[in-house]
Amino acid sequence: MSRPKPKTRFHVCCGLTLLCLVVIIVVICVFASRSKCPPGSYHRAAVAADSETCSQVGRDILQSGGSAVDGAIAALLCTSLVNPQSMGIGGGATFTVMDSAGNVKIISSRETVPQIFQPDLLKSCPNPFRFMSGPEWIGVPGEIRGYELAHSLYGKLPWATLFQPTIKLAREGLKISHVVEQYIPYINKSFPLYKMFTDAKGNALKTGDVVKFEKLADTMEAIADHGPDIFYTGKIAEDLISDIQEAGGTLTLQDLASFKASLSDAWVVPFQDFKMYIPPPPAGGAVLALVLNILKGYNLNAKSVTLEEQTLAYHRYIEAFKFANGFKKHIQDPNMTSDKILKTFIQDSFSDHIRTLISDRTHGAEYYNMTSALDSMGTTHLSVLAEDGSAASVTSTINHIFGSQVFSSKTGIILNNQLVDFCENTDRIHAGDQPPSHVSPTLLKSQSRTLVIGASGGSHILTGIASTLMNHFMFGKSLKASIDAPVVAVKNIQPLFEKNFDQAGSTFFNVVNAVEKDGDCICAVSDSRKKGKAAGY
Repeated sequence: MSRPKPKTRFHVCCGLTLLCLVVIIVVICVFASRSKCPPGSYHRAAVAADSETCSQVGRDILQSGGSAVDGAIAALLCTSLVNPQSMGIGGGATFTVMDSAGNVKIISSRETVPQIFQPDLLKSCPNPFRFMSGPEWIGVPGEIRGYELAHSLYGKLPWATLFQPTIKLAREGLKISHVVEQYIPYINKSFPLYKMFTDAKGNALKTGDVVKFEKLADTMEAIADHGPDIFYTGKIAEDLISDIQEAGGTLTLQDLASFKASLSDAWVVPFQDFKMYIPPPPAGGAVLALVLNILKGYNLNAKSVTLEEQTLAYHRYIEAFKFANGFKKHIQDPNMTSDKILKTFIQDSFSDHIRTLISDRTHGAEYYNMTSALDSMGTTHLSVLAEDGSAASVTSTINHIFGSQVFSSKTGIILNNQLVDFCENTDRIHAGDQPPSHVSPTLLKSQSRTLVIGASGGSHILTGIASTLMNHFMFGKSLKASIDAPVVAVKNIQPLFEKNFDQAGSTFFNVVNAVEKDGDCICAVSDSRKKGKAAGY
């Protein structure tokens, strides 16, 4: 065998040296770019849920090769245990999902009116609004069908894998948080649900006490092993309907069997150099777009929050929301009514017109056609950004605190009271209708930045998202500072200022969770108002 010529060896050595230099330069560039990221940043993926536990569950799924939707489903299932007053598989969800190519779709599994319901149901609407419990308000739960559709389109890991962390947590038990403790007194003590959150002596559980969800674990295990159909047409369906009807509800097996989640295009609205993707009706995305379109015409910037200008800036913000509140009554199920009016809300010409009606003074409620709205804390939002650039912004709810407070003892499921949402803007309902909603899981995408954002808090959801976007993109605050900032919420005619939000107190109006990627830096923020903490890697 002939030996390599010296010249050939020289070329090989030069090539290897050059390759090593290129690798070193690439590594240096990567670390240099990462060194510019703010403290606490991530570089690959992140999850912002209502609790650190569930953010970590979602993160672990992403690290195992899961998609953004996989991480979202796993984190939502976890949240149904950690914050059972907010959401669960007895409710419904709205997904705004972006794939790795940047295509965005909306998946809605919002509850529907059952085939049989009280004909005079809306005459029972509270006036003034208050938390409402009872079986008559239960809508057909769609949560699991929503997970099924999302996973079939965007999932990477096996369906059952997404359930395992929560099943384990439910069987081993978890400690009651301060957030859950403060809402246990909202449960009607005569309802079976109350026993779930009491000790052997009948005392309400306190922060740090351990609670197990063994029946719910059995239910989730069955869904994990046998698929969603067992919930809608199988044994779980039979047990669930039996418990609902025993409690006085009207849902039937046919209601569950006929439920379908829907897939639609997102509505797209330009916002600065972003494309903002919002869910169409019956979600509240169009109202969010209206507020932001009104505000962008004022060219708000960092100077707008100086002592000299902040009064006028917030006056305009409040006025914009007063008009937006007046238009909420147009949010309806598009399958039942035309969405033509709402499509005008996202047009610049419409917001330009509203801006002409805003002066430096205020007016009576009739000037804005404002209607009253019910505050609701029975909702959760989570934001997920995966390594491949895909994202999921998901808002899930059982509506009010602990929903209808109807508890299915055979399945461990807490049922929603979603039909109460019809009380805000209609005087009649039909079987199959989806109630109007304030939820607006949102995605913003530019050439170099992606923001995944949403909120919980009933009528204050849109306030939370809009104020965060205003603080971040108009006033130039960091994402964390924008979410942590005191909230100015507008309800009816009186502005409400959230006090002592950092104390967590017994009230919080909205909770915003968001993940933003800017270049190589990922910032994930879970709102401190609900004691949340994000997770990533």
